[in-house]
Amino acid sequence: MAFTSVLNEEIGPLPAKGPKTGKTIQELFSLKGKVASVTGSSSGIGWAVAEAYAQSGADVAIWYNSTPAEEKAKQLADKYGVRAKAYKCNISDYELVTKTINQIEEDFGALDVFVANAGVPWTSGKSHEVEGLGDWQKIIDLDLSGVYYCAKAVGPIFKKNGHGSFIITASMSGHIVNVPQLQAPYNAAKAACIHLAKSLAVEWAPFARVNSVSPGYILTDISEFCPDEMKGRWHSLIPLGREGETQELVGAYVYLASDASTYTTGTDLLVDGGYCAP
Repeated sequence: MAFTSVLNEEIGPLPAKGPKTGKTIQELFSLKGKVASVTGSSSGIGWAVAEAYAQSGADVAIWYNSTPAEEKAKQLADKYGVRAKAYKCNISDYELVTKTINQIEEDFGALDVFVANAGVPWTSGKSHEVEGLGDWQKIIDLDLSGVYYCAKAVGPIFKKNGHGSFIITASMSGHIVNVPQLQAPYNAAKAACIHLAKSLAVEWAPFARVNSVSPGYILTDISEFCPDEMKGRWHSLIPLGREGETQELVGAYVYLASDASTYTTGTDLLVDGGYCAP
């Protein structure tokens, strides 16, 4: 049986044809008229993505938990002439995630792009030497379960609207084992995120696209705990010899959110300075 027949039988009929062609490249990459939601966007990669989306014309919902982001939302609105609003939400709470996503759709009148970006690093060292399971549970709750909660809540909205782009922030750590830091739980969670994206891409094929982005070492606050000696080891293993800037990363997110990527689903974009290439 052909693959498309299997999909039709299992998850419903697939679109008969693709989008209307003939747009200019500027039109394809524009996000004007779209509503985008980015979790973990009060700082770091998430903030850079939210700002890039606003620069591209999208209205943006910013998510935060501990660091208020209302002023940052106002900054986006004032600077780029888009609608922007901040939402406080702990992504490890499924009911709160669902409530927040539904509120975003109500406030903006639409929801076209969702970036499941929020997460935390593993800083506890060797897994077998860590006391108890609290650190493991925190990683799984925030870096994996939180992503699934977002997908579970936004999926019905995308299906209802007949379109959507769901983007997961994974990591090159989902492809390789980092050295010299030891972070088995984080690596496992990010590998699961990559495969979750691929799996959802198949499930959601009739109505939405799902992809992931795997950043390498990016200059953000999340890696401030790492000593310079460790970072020096990183640089020696990166073909480009340095950490990346957030601006060097956000193009992948803009592409996956835009109409330039309407034939891209189930893929993972590595932006890692070549770390995974050797």
